[in-house]
Amino acid sequence: MNTASQILERPSPLDVDWDTVREDLRGLNVIATPSQRKQLSKDFYWYSPILTAQLAGCVADLVVKVSTEDDVRQAAAVAAKWKLPLTVRAGGTGNYGQCVPLEGGLVLDVTQMCRVLDLAEGRIRVEAGARMHDIDLAARETGQALRMWPSTWHVASIGGFIAGGFGGIGSFRHGILRDPGNLLRARVMTVEREPRVIELVGDEIQQVHHAYGTNGVILDVEVALSPAVDWVHCTVLFETYRGALDFGIAAQAPTLDIFLLSTVEARFSPYYTAMRDRFPPDRHAVFTMVSPESMAEFRALAGTHGGTISVAGTEAELLADGLPPAYECAFNHTTLQALKADRGWTYLQVAYAQPFDPSVVERHLNIFGDDVLQHQDFARANGQCGTFGILLVRWKGEAHQYEVMREIESQGGAQIFNPHVFTIEDGGMKTIDTQQIEFKKRSDPMGLMNPGKTRGWTPDMAVER
Repeated sequence: MNTASQILERPSPLDVDWDTVREDLRGLNVIATPSQRKQLSKDFYWYSPILTAQLAGCVADLVVKVSTEDDVRQAAAVAAKWKLPLTVRAGGTGNYGQCVPLEGGLVLDVTQMCRVLDLAEGRIRVEAGARMHDIDLAARETGQALRMWPSTWHVASIGGFIAGGFGGIGSFRHGILRDPGNLLRARVMTVEREPRVIELVGDEIQQVHHAYGTNGVILDVEVALSPAVDWVHCTVLFETYRGALDFGIAAQAPTLDIFLLSTVEARFSPYYTAMRDRFPPDRHAVFTMVSPESMAEFRALAGTHGGTISVAGTEAELLADGLPPAYECAFNHTTLQALKADRGWTYLQVAYAQPFDPSVVERHLNIFGDDVLQHQDFARANGQCGTFGILLVRWKGEAHQYEVMREIESQGGAQIFNPHVFTIEDGGMKTIDTQQIEFKKRSDPMGLMNPGKTRGWTPDMAVER
């Protein structure tokens, strides 16, 4: 039984004997050079000028690169012994500072934990540091494929996707990560003087999903697979953005088998240089991934809505022609394309009320003019189709950014998921996930993991164990 006298008091970094800490970490790959520590303490928070200013000085005192479960156990035990903050990272493709160590301490780099542990019909079990694209390649050797992945899947890890993600490419067909049947099993290492492994099955995984790595080190996960499809990547052009949105709604017909469905307005065209004349500046675009069996119906639907198909080919065919796959023209890749050319932009994330009313987007087009560019992604959640926006916003300072947010929500029909904050709750969850906090009491009783990322954990909850 823990008593009030056992409440943790974390030492100041100045009180830590770092030479002895390094000795305790003997045998592990420990990085102490300032430049590498700085590099491995960042993610893609630079999309947000607000987070760029807030997180610029957050750097780990040491980085530990682990490659085995025993390595993780040793590092976790050392963190508990010295009461050091512990932040887990892999590809670092998150946008909200999820793997940035707010209080220094240890960063645990799991990118070398990337082995496929088991592959069977309908499922694959892999270590947390495995890259999503590599996992998909392994699955395709058996005629299967991942159900969903982020647009950064060449770098993003499966552990990071589960710990910090929501959904992605494939969510139009398979729902979001938390929907039943997508996440099957996970093994998590606790952060204690004598670390334990906890196995989570099915819905229990919600205790670590989208928790920003605040409640246990994900060691390996098992996720569902589906039969592989050689999707046809399509771009459909429209004269008006309303036409593109109306087509996006019509394409939700249950008879169509679609993996990705996104609309992008014409003002993004100058940033999509790889698309060449396939996405001209006077046309709005719908980017899709369609099954070959659905292409005839898809073409007919596009024609009915006045759309012109400018691209239709497999990923291999597009790459051979120097064109990007459709998934690199959707989700937050839209923001990335613009930022490559003009760092004067930032972004916002929006969820629209269902059933989706395109007039909400038209109203925003009229209100914000050239300050906000529109882009919508369609996805399913809980079996229902939802509509989400990743909007490009001209950066005019923090006050203007929050003014745009307030105006969008005041108009009705849309809710902001703020990408300019680093806590789980303020970014869009809105409420504290008590299930995750209760699990944190079991998996991270000293409150060492990624401190500052959840408002649900307060210092008085921490206890020695």
